[in-house]
Amino acid sequence: MASYLTPEQNQRLRRWEAANKGYFIFAFAALIILLVFSSQLGLSSGDSWGPLGALIALLVIPIIVLQLQLKCPACGQPIGWQAKLMAPDQCRHCGVFLRSRSD
Repeated sequence: MASYLTPEQNQRLRRWEAANKGYFIFAFAALIILLVFSSQLGLSSGDSWGPLGALIALLVIPIIVLQLQLKCPACGQPIGWQAKLMAPDQCRHCGVFLRSRSD
């Protein structure tokens, strides 16, 4: 018999997905703006990308942190890079479906 998350576990996972998706959209828009206007903002020149590189790193680091903090609500094992923008369908470790029965 397949096991599913409780409604509380499901809600916690959906909050992570919403935060992950929201930050990804923000970071993508900010990255486009930075890359398009970097020379006008004085962040890069033909020889140096120093300030621009630091800003890009500051945009990417939270994405890595968000990915690494996702854990299976049922067993507590890190899901990590198995999730991309959304949680996977099933935990590789315990086999629980990462949604509640009512979804």
